[in-house]
Amino acid sequence: MSYQPRLKTLYREDIVKKLMDQFQYKSIMEVPRILKISINQGVGVATQDKKLVDVALDELTTIAGQKAVPTKARKSVSNFKLREGMPIGARVTLRHDRMYEFLDRLVSVALPRVRDFQGISDKSFDGNGNYTLGITEQIIFPEIDLDKVNRIAGMDITIVTSAKTDKEAFELLKHLGLPFKNQRN
Repeated sequence: MSYQPRLKTLYREDIVKKLMDQFQYKSIMEVPRILKISINQGVGVATQDKKLVDVALDELTTIAGQKAVPTKARKSVSNFKLREGMPIGARVTLRHDRMYEFLDRLVSVALPRVRDFQGISDKSFDGNGNYTLGITEQIIFPEIDLDKVNRIAGMDITIVTSAKTDKEAFELLKHLGLPFKNQRN
């Protein structure tokens, strides 16, 4: 049998049954699942130094295990010395096995390394069952070599689910092991 990520196996064998019981789904296809995880890193100071975008791309590629692509400015803003088409960030979208692997590393290794970690907010849902988590330091990921980091950068991690409501998405993510501060009812 081929390799399957730990969280994917947990989802299929355990979490699906729990969610079907909890929300009274008639079909297994109604059970919410994670569709993709998008990681986005804005590099605001890239207008002064273009090499910073390359550094961000390398770091994001290392963290995600998949090649990151640069994001370009859509509009010119003269006050920020920003021109249309100028690279100002990096992003990567993970799906399938890589997505589960990243989520597993995020929950079990990276988040516990955050200083004074109390859990993640349960208020960052968008109303459609998607969750966005902001991270202030990329150095919480063990893949990043601390000696090579010349500036601390944050990133946004968006977990896109097929859930119809935030409550369904919250339960899915809670069962997958995301450490929320407050437990909803």
